[in-house]
Amino acid sequence: PVELGSFDVIISMDWLAKYQVVIACAEKIVRIPWGNETLIIYGDGSNQGNVTRLSIISCTKTEKYAMKGFPVFLAHITTKEVEDKSENKRLEDVPIVRNFLEVFPEDLPGLPPTRPVEFQIDLVPGAASVVRAPYRLAPSEMKELAEQLKELSDKGFIRPSSSPWGAPVLFVKKKDGSFWMCIDYRELNKLTVKNRYPLPRIDDLFDQLQGSSVYSKIDLRSGYHHLRVREEDIPKTAFRTCYGHYEFQVMLFGLTNAPAVFMDLMNRVCKPYLDKFMIVFIDDIL
Repeated sequence: PVELGSFDVIISMDWLAKYQVVIACAEKIVRIPWGNETLIIYGDGSNQGNVTRLSIISCTKTEKYAMKGFPVFLAHITTKEVEDKSENKRLEDVPIVRNFLEVFPEDLPGLPPTRPVEFQIDLVPGAASVVRAPYRLAPSEMKELAEQLKELSDKGFIRPSSSPWGAPVLFVKKKDGSFWMCIDYRELNKLTVKNRYPLPRIDDLFDQLQGSSVYSKIDLRSGYHHLRVREEDIPKTAFRTCYGHYEFQVMLFGLTNAPAVFMDLMNRVCKPYLDKFMIVFIDDIL
């Protein structure tokens, strides 16, 4: 007779079938699917060192041992669905957010207020306006373009333009399948005087985190749209589409000096707190 104490666990055929377990007798291994992975348990005679060893007996033999009075232990193993509480949690449920809802809007309602810093586009001497034909877009991109133009117009971020400047539009697909509208400002950037405002060194920022273990991170919603373009420079941001000619009244991605100017604004706004309990890198606040 085989001592039941030599078996770590007795698994029923129902359980093996339910979880599509594969028993490879020649290799003396058991493969158990587990999520996106496969758990492999090695039996006697394996060359796997100190890995888990599994002995298997039939249901009939188990019944015989029980009839003879051997102690039998039954373990019921189930799969527990873990609820992701973060999915059901709303922003309004956070106490500090609930007390300052005006600081955490779902979306920017319109043009930002006038600030000490404005985005300006200074051109190199002798620069002339550049206009490019619109790029060809797929039907799905055309639909997305119309929707985004309407949204930007409703917020006041763009307005119709008669500027001699004109950059083409293209779309980049995000990981979630949605489209990100980009303006090809490469020609304008070549003619723009570069802003040399320094960005923080990443290694210096990491040095300031030494000794800290708890952090609060704030990521500005549509960060660049918090800054207006200087009125005389708005025509230079013009872009061409099959639905019309538009120009931006707020700063946007793709313009060569955007990170430097936004860093200037953030340093001014956060100056009393920098290097005390806050570090800032462009639109990321820690």
